[in-house]
Amino acid sequence: MPLYVYEAKEGGCARCRNGFEISQSLKEPKLEKCPDCGAPVMRVIQAPALGHSRTDLNYRAKRAGFHALKRVQKGEYEKLY
Repeated sequence: MPLYVYEAKEGGCARCRNGFEISQSLKEPKLEKCPDCGAPVMRVIQAPALGHSRTDLNYRAKRAGFHALKRVQKGEYEKLY
């Protein structure tokens, strides 16, 4: 389920004034009120979280002391680093 961020439109408690995250199904309607104080809230648009690139994974493995192998032929591998 995706995480959504909500903030208070005006006033509100410490939770909704600073913004809060809530996990909701795509089928659930948007929240209109803060669950704690009942102040009107609006959903804040955020950039999506993206996965790591393949090169980043290779770099982190190399830093951790692992080796990457590339398949040359059936049963033969070449050490990349």
